[in-house]
Amino acid sequence: MDAVRAVDVIAEVVRDARPGETPARLCAAAVKLLPVVGASVSLRGSGMPIRLAASNSLASFLAEAQTTLGDGPWLYAYRDGAPVLACDLTAGRDLHRWPVFARQAAAVGVRAVYSMPLGSDDGLTVGTLDLYRDTPGGLTEDELRRAQLVAAVMTLALTTLPREESGSGGEEAWLAGLADEHDEVYQAIGMVMAQLGVDADEASARLRARAFAQGRTTLEVAHDVIAHRERLDGD
Repeated sequence: MDAVRAVDVIAEVVRDARPGETPARLCAAAVKLLPVVGASVSLRGSGMPIRLAASNSLASFLAEAQTTLGDGPWLYAYRDGAPVLACDLTAGRDLHRWPVFARQAAAVGVRAVYSMPLGSDDGLTVGTLDLYRDTPGGLTEDELRRAQLVAAVMTLALTTLPREESGSGGEEAWLAGLADEHDEVYQAIGMVMAQLGVDADEASARLRARAFAQGRTTLEVAHDVIAHRERLDGD
């Protein structure tokens, strides 16, 4: 598939989308353009990624898994500002780099993950586009260019799309609306900081550790912390 065709596919998928719908539409475009079974987009905030959108439940689950673990290909792509191609999570180097995440991915049928940084013109990486494949293998040069094209369009969408009217008649940033559910995570981090006298990074790490130990997502544990059904002072 040449670049013109790829652009046409992206344009068709996002046509008539409201700003808040665009990240999910672009995830769907990535699945159309590449040999992957799912895609998710996350931004980095308060020490952990915020999942904004995903193409399906499998991609959503693996994005949340990386959040809970605080590790995975997304972290390296975000930190280094370069694509991370984990071509085989079942053996070799990639399995050893992320053993827990690799096992979780394999358990739901994912064998490879490609993480594309979302970057701005000043070199700042703001998040990642993560692509999930059900067979081991890398990307061809053409496929990598397509993945980077979707990431570039995603970056443009996340940083320049206009504000849209809220239901109350005022205006709010559309991007903030996508991450509303993660406000609970930030609130829980604040409560843990106050309870334990630790900084935000330590509170975030404890929240993730509790979620991992219980086989839940950080969002689920945060909800219980806020509702005073769970305290982390025993960790």
